[in-house]
Amino acid sequence: MSYLCQISNVSRSGYYAWKLRPPCLNHDEADLKLIQEIHVKYKGTYGWRRIRMELEKQGVIMNHKKIQRIKREYELYTRIRRINPYKAIMQKTQEHRTFPNIVNREFTQYIPYRVLGTDITYIRFFGTFIYLSVVKDFATGEILAFELLPHIRMELVMNTLKSLSSMLDGDNVTLHSDQGFHYTNPEYIHELERLGITQSMSRKGNCIDNAPTESFFSHFKVECDFSNCSTFEEYRTQTTEFVRYYNQERSQWNLKKMTPVEYRNHLLSKERVL
Repeated sequence: MSYLCQISNVSRSGYYAWKLRPPCLNHDEADLKLIQEIHVKYKGTYGWRRIRMELEKQGVIMNHKKIQRIKREYELYTRIRRINPYKAIMQKTQEHRTFPNIVNREFTQYIPYRVLGTDITYIRFFGTFIYLSVVKDFATGEILAFELLPHIRMELVMNTLKSLSSMLDGDNVTLHSDQGFHYTNPEYIHELERLGITQSMSRKGNCIDNAPTESFFSHFKVECDFSNCSTFEEYRTQTTEFVRYYNQERSQWNLKKMTPVEYRNHLLSKERVL
């Protein structure tokens, strides 16, 4: 025994004192009892936060790590509330909704103001971004409405719709977009319904389904010069000027070498003759 005590660096008296000592009490016993009472009372629905609050009401301050450890060691599991799948589906239906791809890449149109496309792009602005929302007529290539804002909240697309509504005359209008947050938002959907506009959407993650609008953004980012702009209002002025130039001065080969406005008037005159 002396040899074992020596190699363990323990004195003989210390070893025999430890051996004769009565069994150690469970230091968690009192705290376990308190936690168990709360666990049983509330049918296992309380996690460590609510247990801690209940203990504090009783004047007991207990560290959250200790509560978690006791619950884990003594298998006091918390009942997790399950999501009702039917309720989730109903919420999805009533809130953000998607729509079928009515346009289906039939971008060649011959009647102005009937099949339109809309989208949002960003513009770099001194370490941050500003955002441009547009509506393009697929028949003429004309930008019918746009909005430029320093944020991407719903106001961006709602203001664009407000500008568009003043240009539309009659029903049978289809507006195509991607499945972005703004276009599936109930506020946007309800406004289109109020205006009598049919909503069409690209397939998820497929930008080619809205190619004409994407094409405008490509030209805009290359041709619109912001190099001399230093304020948001100057960016807005430059964007307004570019949209005017694009619609009224920039001839396009696939529009019979006309500008969008000239081609729109051309199509309308043919329609009146017919």
